[in-house]
Amino acid sequence: MADARKDLFGRVNRILIVKPSALGDIVHSMPFLYALKQRFPWARIDWVVAHGLHTFLEGHPMINRLWVIKKDQWKKLGRLRLTLKEINDLRRGLAEQHYDVCIDLSGLFRSGVISAFSKAPVRLGFKESDEGSPFFYTHKIHGSMNIHAIDRYLKIAEFMGCRTDRIIYPFAPFNPNPRICKNLPEKYAIISPSAGKPANRWPAQRYGELASRLDMPVVVIASWAEADIARKVVEASKGNAVSIAGQTGLKDLLAVIQNARFFICNDTGPMHMAAALNVPVFAIFGPANPVRTGPYGAIHTVISKDYPCAPCYAWQPCKKWGFRCMQDLSVDAVFDMIREKIA
Repeated sequence: MADARKDLFGRVNRILIVKPSALGDIVHSMPFLYALKQRFPWARIDWVVAHGLHTFLEGHPMINRLWVIKKDQWKKLGRLRLTLKEINDLRRGLAEQHYDVCIDLSGLFRSGVISAFSKAPVRLGFKESDEGSPFFYTHKIHGSMNIHAIDRYLKIAEFMGCRTDRIIYPFAPFNPNPRICKNLPEKYAIISPSAGKPANRWPAQRYGELASRLDMPVVVIASWAEADIARKVVEASKGNAVSIAGQTGLKDLLAVIQNARFFICNDTGPMHMAAALNVPVFAIFGPANPVRTGPYGAIHTVISKDYPCAPCYAWQPCKKWGFRCMQDLSVDAVFDMIREKIA
């Protein structure tokens, strides 16, 4: 087996990573990128990333080129002609690069097709991937769906002969935004009340009440589209929270998060930034699975109700129980957990 892999990866000069989204998944991919670069320091590494998230990877010293795709617009029938042109340009552009290895970390039909576009003689992906993506791989790695995403990605790194005994997040360079950071309290906690799925959101008013009980100021972060959720947190905080929703780019968030004393959130992308920066995370989980996508590391705490139906991975409240797994989590329970751990 070792000799076979040596033949596969003995002359690797050009590598393509396919991981367009989401933010948390891209953060999870950073230890994989580090392991890959340590194993192939001479290799050129390119990355297929979704528009909007590309700013998080811009200027990364380990990445030679970003292939930015507007995947969220590919489903719009009104721009079908433009989408077909973008896909064709991507197909031709990737084929011209003569990649030696392509790694699909997403495991979706779209990402599988993109890996085929690369025409790399070695195309790696997970055996358990859905939507038919394994059809496009030359080698299928058993990653398991019962381990954390970071450990799962490192299964491919291990297959490629990389060291996987260290978890290091090589973020692209970032600097504090003086316009934002100069107005932050000297000592503060962060609340991130939004989430990609409605079912994963603990009520904003409860976050606000929680903020009112903390013995330090709270900074509420969210995207511009979720500013209303942040506003509700601030309104319920009795003056102990301030919102910077919509004021930060993705790299700005890193600078804001790294100076926080602790981080309270739902299952959301910035949670993984905090975990990577060693800021203690208190993550509220309901339908999502913390084993797969919880904050990575022993210093972090998952707060959830022990219901037999969880995790169910629902997008919307289930018909039988509604938001039971989130609604039944009281402010008292969350506050007591935070107070105990911080003390």
